[in-house]
Amino acid sequence: MTANQLAEESSPYLLQHKDNPVHWHAWGPDALDLARRTNRPVLLSVGYAACHWCHVMAHESFENPAIADLMNQLFVNVKVDREERPDLDSVYQSALGLMGQHGGWPLTMFLTPDGAPFWGGTYFPPEPRWGRPGFPDILRAVARAYADETDRVLDNVTSLRAALTRGAAEMAVDPRTAVSSDEPDLVGQSLLRLVDSARGGLNGAPKFPQPALFRFLWTCFHRTRSTLFRDAVTTTLDNICQGGIYDHLGGGFARYSTDEAWLVPHFEKMLYDNAQLVELLTLVGRQTGSRLYAQRVAETIGWLRREMTVVDETGGVAFAGTLDADSEGEEGRFYVWSESEVDALLNGESPLFKQHYGVSEAGNWDGVNILNRGAHMQLRAEPIERALATSRDRLFAAREARIRPARDDKVLADWNGMAVAALALAGAAHERADWIALARDVYGFVRRNMMTDDGRLVHAWADGRARHPAVLDDYAQMIRAALVLHETTGDPDPLAHALSWLDVVERHYRDGGSYCLSADDTGDLPVRPRPVFDNATPSGNGVMAENLVRLALLTGRVDLHDAARDLLAAITAGPKDRLANQPTALCALDLLHRGAQVVALANDDDAAPFRRAVFRSPPPHKVFQRIDPDAALPAGHPAHGKTAIDGRPTAYLCVGRTCGLPMTDPNALSDALARL
Repeated sequence: MTANQLAEESSPYLLQHKDNPVHWHAWGPDALDLARRTNRPVLLSVGYAACHWCHVMAHESFENPAIADLMNQLFVNVKVDREERPDLDSVYQSALGLMGQHGGWPLTMFLTPDGAPFWGGTYFPPEPRWGRPGFPDILRAVARAYADETDRVLDNVTSLRAALTRGAAEMAVDPRTAVSSDEPDLVGQSLLRLVDSARGGLNGAPKFPQPALFRFLWTCFHRTRSTLFRDAVTTTLDNICQGGIYDHLGGGFARYSTDEAWLVPHFEKMLYDNAQLVELLTLVGRQTGSRLYAQRVAETIGWLRREMTVVDETGGVAFAGTLDADSEGEEGRFYVWSESEVDALLNGESPLFKQHYGVSEAGNWDGVNILNRGAHMQLRAEPIERALATSRDRLFAAREARIRPARDDKVLADWNGMAVAALALAGAAHERADWIALARDVYGFVRRNMMTDDGRLVHAWADGRARHPAVLDDYAQMIRAALVLHETTGDPDPLAHALSWLDVVERHYRDGGSYCLSADDTGDLPVRPRPVFDNATPSGNGVMAENLVRLALLTGRVDLHDAARDLLAAITAGPKDRLANQPTALCALDLLHRGAQVVALANDDDAAPFRRAVFRSPPPHKVFQRIDPDAALPAGHPAHGKTAIDGRPTAYLCVGRTCGLPMTDPNALSDALARL
């Protein structure tokens, strides 16, 4: 029999399983060919390095010699890192949903030798438990059904394949009409009813930060000026920033809270959550001037720089994907404290710290304390905050001696694109040139290490190797990162990169009215999924809609404006109740209809005050462009033909096809933006 084949992989998740007695294969033609030659079904196990229940199933089943032997006898076993192959994960999660089951990780799917799914589930215990059958019983039953009930299995395969294909095709149909201009406000009102007015987030537990949804509600506030929208967003951010979901010693936000009060997190930290939250806190902080949000942005970027950077052979940096929830075999062990530990480290400072961070002898979670400031939503007076900072530094230094959670060192193009945009926007808003410089470094890392000779992106980089075909999200987020860098720095190269990547997306991902997740030449998927709904990350189609609008504004190209309009019409077609799952697309729609553009006719140095005015102003949807005073804008650009006043640096604020009067005073530009 074939032994475990994972030792040569680059994914930290797959390498976690290289010593399992299971004869694991990576996904690919060799594994499927073995299944065909031996007439065995495929057992596909999908997970990721920071997944707690993936670790549990690995320890209980995949490290168990008896269960592994059963798996090896009955199946060809394939391991997939869902972060390396989000397209595969999307297909098989959809298949599980069509079977009437909830998805999640670990995903356990059973496939025919050609990769077609016929049955599946998620976590299975090693013996019957919690009303779930034991994994060995599942293995025997599925193998028996595959061998003895072939017709029924093939019927399942046929019906699932048809449903998957039909679901993808439905999203490809061009609709007749776009979403009406008042539809986003109606969606916003419906979402408000789901928000916990006391603690923020959506009602119930577990609670996820959902930055894309609250970014949309913030655009609703700017559109309607309703304090209900404002309060929904600020209450959520206040509680997230002060709750246990935030790491008050080291910075950074955990994946989600297991309770309604944001106290007890699932302790894993994901790059994509933190990038989105840095951007949202920056966006809302421009309006509110919140000290709390500014501090959390700075601390989280500090955590990214300190704990998440990956370095290539040239010294270039990018960001790793995740930090595990577990250390020393226990979830959260690295982060929690007993009262006696706090007292011993802080001495006389301990009472003040314990009062503000909810530390007690009984603890607030399984007899230990998760540090949190949930009792007070805002920062205290500066003398108190300075004292608390000193205490945090002492605890942080002591925590550094603990055994750390494992880190997944994969660099993913899409997640790093999110981080680049967030860093650049935060740097521009807070006048932190070092953050913008870090954004440029990460962007350069992806350009240098994760592109093929023909200009196409690669999805993942690890251990010095770039692997796996790029998905739509990689291009969408890197195009967005390029455009944000272009606007915040004035560098023309990222704009050229964005247009080049757009050509690749149109050639290889376009299918009908929208884009597929996988390229037309990826070749190893039963169907090509089409992402139109936001999940933990924004949908690729929604981000591409925003990109097309931004590119249309920056270039004056009418064809890009029309492409954005048509894409939004395509992906928002269908039942209106689905729009609540498309906040990114609705934000792009707002940019299309109400987006403002500032054009500064000035050289680089003279444009800086106008750039500061733009990126410190409250409106969420705007675009900034610097133009040399003697350069001509395209005929389709609303500022075409505009000139500098008396040779001085001059800015124009344009909304739609109309530009206002010229402004030579950056303060006047700030006032005009505030009135939008």
